[in-house]
Amino acid sequence: MFRCVALALTLLLAACAGQNAGTQNAGPQSAGQGASDHGAYPPGSSPTARRNAARSIQRGDQSRFGRIADYLVVDKSERMLVAYEDGKPIRAYRGLQFGDAPSGHKRFQGDERTPEGVYRIDWRNPQSSYHLSLRISYPNANDRAFASEYGRSPGGDIFIHGQPNGLRSGRMRGDWTDGCIALSNEEIEELWRIVPDGTPIEIRP
Repeated sequence: MFRCVALALTLLLAACAGQNAGTQNAGPQSAGQGASDHGAYPPGSSPTARRNAARSIQRGDQSRFGRIADYLVVDKSERMLVAYEDGKPIRAYRGLQFGDAPSGHKRFQGDERTPEGVYRIDWRNPQSSYHLSLRISYPNANDRAFASEYGRSPGGDIFIHGQPNGLRSGRMRGDWTDGCIALSNEEIEELWRIVPDGTPIEIRP
């Protein structure tokens, strides 16, 4: 009898150990799956709820989403922005809107042009006059030096942003910014979520 009880206890302890080991092995996998679930807004959420959720994201918090961009390419002639992760495109946005002079590199304040070259996303403004704004690190040292030769200011505050806050729906027509890059509100909400501060951005003619 004692042998039967001892055998039963041994089998019970082994079963418990196996369950604990299985739980420990499943932990990281479950956490990873949970993190990727945050990459989308809840189904049926209102635009206001989506906007508030996007604005709540601070620097460094993007890691809890499924896909994170590490490089952006803007093709001005194609009016397209592509977000890359590890060299692979993960998002593409078409129909970009620029300033009144969309061609050519920005040189001076007020020229209504969008910069060309490699910069970084260096700051974000959730309280922008437009629907969320990601700032491009223009001007760099070369931009400032060039403008200085002509006794001019290179300008600045170039952003990727959404539509004006006063616009009830849809998009403004044509090119309407002061040299910034405008997306739809839904597009900038997504870009805001997947682009951390410090992400390089290459703007091509």
